[in-house]
Amino acid sequence: MADLPIIFNTRFINTHDNHNQAVDTHHIILRTTAVKPIVTYLIAIILVAYSVYLHYQKGKPVTTVVWSFFIGAILVKLLIWRPIVKESIIIMPEFGVQLETHYGSGRINRRFIPVSKILKPVLNECVTPVTCCWCLSFLMRDENELTLVFKKFRPPLKMLVPIWKALCVATDCKESFEFQEDE
Repeated sequence: MADLPIIFNTRFINTHDNHNQAVDTHHIILRTTAVKPIVTYLIAIILVAYSVYLHYQKGKPVTTVVWSFFIGAILVKLLIWRPIVKESIIIMPEFGVQLETHYGSGRINRRFIPVSKILKPVLNECVTPVTCCWCLSFLMRDENELTLVFKKFRPPLKMLVPIWKALCVATDCKESFEFQEDE
């Protein structure tokens, strides 16, 4: 299987590594911008400056300053903190599939699924009252629920189709690759 080009959109980057024929790796990486952290820090600085102004000019108590620092810190943590930065799938046709979740703190969660336990990979369209997205999952032996490949990220269909095709080949799934994508 040849190396696929890097696929990207406004939220995600999909990279594909196939240097070794025995291992096929796909990474979905969250794209980051410099604007959001700058705006967040600016809002936190304005909040703290206003609390200091209230304390010195209006004679408000010190608790106003303390609460402003506290709220500013929470604001910065909520808007900048990225718990998950990358989700990966490592396909080893002879052994199974390893799912990895990479966190911003450096922690990595890994889950191995043996190929004998996978019935078939499935592309599902998930529809809620608010959103519509595609997800890649596995039908598993002796399990009642689907196993999601990407637990937190919802990459677009054009990123999921090459991964699905690689999974079909690795699990000897007799699916037709005549997948038609609406554009």
